[in-house]
Amino acid sequence: MQKLPIGIQNFENIRLKNYLYVDKTKQILNLIENGEYYFLSRPRRFGKSLTLSTLEAMFKGKAELFKGLYAEEWVKEQAKHPNIVIKLDMGFSKSYDSSEQLNYYIISQFKNYLTINDLTMDLDDNADIALSNLIIRLYKQFGQVVVLIDEYDKPITDNINNLEKAEEMREFLRSFYLVLKGCSEYLKFVMLTGVSKFSKAGVFSGLNNLNDISMDEKYDDIVGYTQQELEENFDEWLDNTEKKISMNREELLAKIKQYYDGFSFDGITRVYNPFSVLNFFDKHKFRNYWYLSGSPSFIHDYFRKHKITNIDKFRHIEVEADFADEHEIERATSESFLYQAGYLTIEKWEAKNDKEILTLDYPNLEVLSSISRLYLRDIYQIENYAPLGNSLWESIKTLQDCNFEKIVTIFNSVLEKIPYNDFSKNQNEFWYRSLFVVLLRGGAGITSFQESYSKDGRSDLVIPFDDKIIIIEFKFANNLKEVDKKRAEAQEQLKRYAESYKNEGKKVITAVFVADNEKRQIVL
Repeated sequence: MQKLPIGIQNFENIRLKNYLYVDKTKQILNLIENGEYYFLSRPRRFGKSLTLSTLEAMFKGKAELFKGLYAEEWVKEQAKHPNIVIKLDMGFSKSYDSSEQLNYYIISQFKNYLTINDLTMDLDDNADIALSNLIIRLYKQFGQVVVLIDEYDKPITDNINNLEKAEEMREFLRSFYLVLKGCSEYLKFVMLTGVSKFSKAGVFSGLNNLNDISMDEKYDDIVGYTQQELEENFDEWLDNTEKKISMNREELLAKIKQYYDGFSFDGITRVYNPFSVLNFFDKHKFRNYWYLSGSPSFIHDYFRKHKITNIDKFRHIEVEADFADEHEIERATSESFLYQAGYLTIEKWEAKNDKEILTLDYPNLEVLSSISRLYLRDIYQIENYAPLGNSLWESIKTLQDCNFEKIVTIFNSVLEKIPYNDFSKNQNEFWYRSLFVVLLRGGAGITSFQESYSKDGRSDLVIPFDDKIIIIEFKFANNLKEVDKKRAEAQEQLKRYAESYKNEGKKVITAVFVADNEKRQIVL
């Protein structure tokens, strides 16, 4: 089997060192043949950098790298008259504290570029002037220039919690990128990629010839793996994994789909997260690889600042098609942040009342677990949630009947870690229930559904398993005197809810969790 290119974003390395490459050159060639200026936003770990690296190799005419790929003949022809390529990575630094520092890093990349290509020229101290001079110099010596810029928005998103500094970065980048319009006669092709769209309009206000393909169905699968690509390219790895974890092909594909598929950027085509798929085939375990690789700092900052406590608020939420196109970071909505960070995806795209309406949702189990971990870390500020979640999982998984006493004991140990002020601000059953849900999803990886509707009412929490369905009703009591009354109310409700599942052929288990707000704990 070919090696798995985990963390490798350089196309040349992948091809020369016999790593597996899912051929995206058909989609990339479509870009080249139908335009010159492009912008693409996608979540992190989705293959944007590899796309730019592939474009670089194509324009340089490195035909030996494309044997057997769709674009092989095009690159052979291109090799007769290759283009010079400037490839700039705005993620060059871990963080940017000032526009002066950003300017320094850009100039240092230009200097490295000149050294690598055996070129000599004096560079202006200002990055925008240096870029303009470099493009003109290269054009005069080699002909039209290709410019590829990765992580165009990182200097802004690094400072999302400091709006003054974010605006400073935006102004700097606006001047820098505007050079590309002024140099258009010297340029063959330009592409910029990044995570966010919300800063695109402000940054590129002068660069009005840029084609945003982020939600264009013609390029919906330019990054990520489609179902067909997964099954055709990973056939041997699927065989190997079947043996490792004792599952047949149909079961395995269904579970991989449940965990890692579901991302859509046009409401039609669905793709897998490449980073998660590669790690899964490497380790043969269904884990949350995407979250563990690190979330963008701007999403953590946003969560801490806004304290959004309802994890299911964004399930099947409807927004207008331009919801992610805010000019200014400070005006971006919660769903815009979550979509651009990869935590929400387009479930459906339709016309309603003369408007284009998108329905958003979490794409898969991995992301649902990831968002839960963000809640535990940034909203509830519980760092050591994994052992607690695993304990909850074991108490449910290993017993024929649920040991709710053990579950409540573990949950109460979590409540003890919550600062007192958070209790005083959140005196309602919803807060307790939401914390329990994110602990199940983020710490234990258990699928659960809040406020599940049926003909008999709306149950607070439903946890489905292969052989059983667990229904938990939460109640809020101001003090111990109210506990018995609230418990009795819940038990009557659960009788009706259980009836809704009696024909599913599964054992139905019910429980009442009463939040005693005076003691700040759950009682059965």
